[in-house]
Amino acid sequence: MFEVDYEAAESTLAERTYIRLRDDIITTLLPPGTLLREAEIMKRMEVGRTPVREAIQRLQYDGFVVVSARRGTFVSKIDINDLTAVYEARARIESWATRLAAERLREFERQEARQLIDELKQTTGPMALDDILALDRRVHRFIYRVAKNPFLSATLDHYHNLSLRILYVAMKRFPTLVPRLEDVLHDQVLMLEAVCRGDSDEAEKIAMAHVMSFESEVRKVI
Repeated sequence: MFEVDYEAAESTLAERTYIRLRDDIITTLLPPGTLLREAEIMKRMEVGRTPVREAIQRLQYDGFVVVSARRGTFVSKIDINDLTAVYEARARIESWATRLAAERLREFERQEARQLIDELKQTTGPMALDDILALDRRVHRFIYRVAKNPFLSATLDHYHNLSLRILYVAMKRFPTLVPRLEDVLHDQVLMLEAVCRGDSDEAEKIAMAHVMSFESEVRKVI
């Protein structure tokens, strides 16, 4: 018989459960204020109690859920203070990561950046929100990776997830926000071109403006 690493298997289940719950919260399939019941999550995701509890602990640490001994576990709510705090922190850290990316870019990564630039330039006409955000996420993940600082990358990934959730909540209230987000994507062409040139000052400046332009659009409807 094969030996089974039950601890590793349980850890993998917990990770998958965490990611699914996190993404459901980010995309507002589980809206702010939703009561999270262990039994329902176990049934829907076909996992045991331990992975669910571990996932909820991580989500609580990330700020996505609130646990009350009396009332239960709820998806955390969002207010204008969250918007300001998240984007303020993300703008500062992400602009620094973009500066590092411009300074540390290697030749094979420059080719990857140019491919992303080509894709961004080809985005014409109306786009679905998920398509816009998928492309946006690819660009940001590329920058995080090229910055070559895993601690910075992990922090930015967390703030990016928080800002995505705020954006999805805003979209629920004001669907016509999508065309404005298409315009914001074009800033990334300029940012990536600056990274390719090794112009760290310009790359940092554009990254800061890019993040804050997202905040400006979302603030109008939150």
